Amino acid sequence: MKPQHLALMLLCQFIWGVNFVAAKIGLAHFEPLFFVALRFSLVALLLLPVVGLPKRKLLQLLPLSLTMGVMHFSLIFTGMRYLDAATSSIAVQLQVPFAAIMAAFFFKETLGWRRILGMTVAFAGVVLIAGEPRFGGGNLWPLLSVIGAALVWATANVQVKALGEEFDAVQLNAYIAILAAPQLLLVSFLIEGNQWPNIVNVGLAGWGALLFQSVVVAIFSYWIWYNMMRRYPVNQVMPFTLLLPMIGVISGHLVLDEVVTWQMVLGGIATVAGVAIVVIRRPAVVAPSTKTGI
Repeated sequence: MKPQHLALMLLCQFIWGVNFVAAKIGLAHFEPLFFVALRFSLVALLLLPVVGLPKRKLLQLLPLSLTMGVMHFSLIFTGMRYLDAATSSIAVQLQVPFAAIMAAFFFKETLGWRRILGMTVAFAGVVLIAGEPRFGGGNLWPLLSVIGAALVWATANVQVKALGEEFDAVQLNAYIAILAAPQLLLVSFLIEGNQWPNIVNVGLAGWGALLFQSVVVAIFSYWIWYNMMRRYPVNQVMPFTLLLPMIGVISGHLVLDEVVTWQMVLGGIATVAGVAIVVIRRPAVVAPSTKTGI
């Protein structure tokens, strides 16, 4: 990998890692569903002049916008409202083992004992984190919400593969945003009520988090990711994602003063190690066009 491309890949993972902190800052100013709706609306407005309105395969794009756009991001942002950035950045990595399971079920991929071991270790790591005292007394649901988001992402992975190669990654991201934004605005209104009057009270930190999510993450970082995916083999690019949890934990501690416990460290190491086995052993189970931070 050329030095400039290596630097871009490291920058991409840094952006995705600190994005968990940005999300937490944004969620302190917006309701979760409304924050997601604004994120997708801004992305749609920015990319609409570039790609135009979706005209092909709407019957496949609409369900994908529901899973990848509405369900995945609603679950992860709702969970993160009550969960620290560090734990979220670790738990969301279960999307890779979930994707491997989906690939085996729908596409008859052979898992093999090494990837089964990797998945077991990854899930054990999250279970270890879930055993912390702070998750007692019915407080486990935010973590389960993030894990649910990882499962939905794996389901969307199957939908993307069914689409074939008709859309490039930029078009697909744009179409998901265009179709998901009105759905999210409606869901937010039905569940959270009318949030528009509250935006006048949002501070600069909240708007900065929204812009970071929409422009830096959803557009710029994915431009880097997809370009590197085109230039290099998948198994050369995918291992970079193993840096994401470490960056998420460190940034959460430094910026938000989150407490890092020994269970979180051990659970994080186990989860990353398990995901590494899955990714390095057979990275093709993760479709590059759907890989997400948040």
